[in-house]
Amino acid sequence: MNRVVEIKDVWKKYPMKKDRPGFKEFIVNLPRFAKRNANSNFWALKGVSFELYQGDCLGIIGENGAGKSTLLSLTLGTIYPSKGTIKVSENITPLLELGSGFHPDLTGRENIILNGVLLGLTQDEVLERIEDIVMFSDIREFINMPVRTYSSGMYLRLAFSVAIHTDPKVLLIDEILSVGDEAFQRKSKDALLRLIKGGVTAIFVSHNLTAVKEICNRVIWLHEGEKKAEGGPAKVVEAYQSHI
Repeated sequence: MNRVVEIKDVWKKYPMKKDRPGFKEFIVNLPRFAKRNANSNFWALKGVSFELYQGDCLGIIGENGAGKSTLLSLTLGTIYPSKGTIKVSENITPLLELGSGFHPDLTGRENIILNGVLLGLTQDEVLERIEDIVMFSDIREFINMPVRTYSSGMYLRLAFSVAIHTDPKVLLIDEILSVGDEAFQRKSKDALLRLIKGGVTAIFVSHNLTAVKEICNRVIWLHEGEKKAEGGPAKVVEAYQSHI
């Protein structure tokens, strides 16, 4: 089986931003400020490692601030590790900030074409799929209106529909199963399951532990930037729930 993602001993630090002292305060407290500045980094991730193979769906769970979003951004390549290596052998489709590439003055239909091309399809391929995309989004009567007139739910439903119809190979998913009403959420989860069963590789970050157990075949629990546990969904989720 093909290895798609390899994360090896990855660390990520950020500088701690503090208010600058005044000149007098700086001079009087110089030894204290020197010591503080020498240790003014925050480590968002600390030595995280894992591998993903084609068709894997890895759940990432943990409390806010555990490093989940940092891990997704590193895998996507929008930020780089302070230490360690990241290898991804396929193009990634992020379901993170849905609709971030939409232009508010273009219609829904025009944005489908624009975003489909940005996500790797040709214009002809987008046009072949446009009716399926519109049908899945459930906003047909608004599809020829500028997206600035859409509600946030309509906007997100259309963005999700575009993303899952672009032949993704690797999906990065961050809390997007809360898009739309309950019926659309069920439809979204079913669509993701079909993609994963069809060989798509996915990393799924969520606080919805029921969805994690239903969708993922493996789960990692992050705690304060470290991998606290890794294994089968039921076992890791149970360990996490006993902690919180």
